[in-house]
Amino acid sequence: MIQTEKPARLDERVAAAMVDELSLEDRINDEVRVILEAFQEDMRKTGASYPEMFKKVKNELARKYKAVL
Repeated sequence: MIQTEKPARLDERVAAAMVDELSLEDRINDEVRVILEAFQEDMRKTGASYPEMFKKVKNELARKYKAVL
């Protein structure tokens, strides 16, 4: 429980923090797509699975950004 003199300000800050956290995963997903697009031809030649590579690259980026997804 949090007690405050300014509950509206607290609500605003908590909502902003939640939006930032949720949008981080979207930004990571966008970055993964860009990376995989650059390696699309190599992936096709080696027979790499897009979903598998997506998961691996996403995990690496999450570690890089110290994100908990």
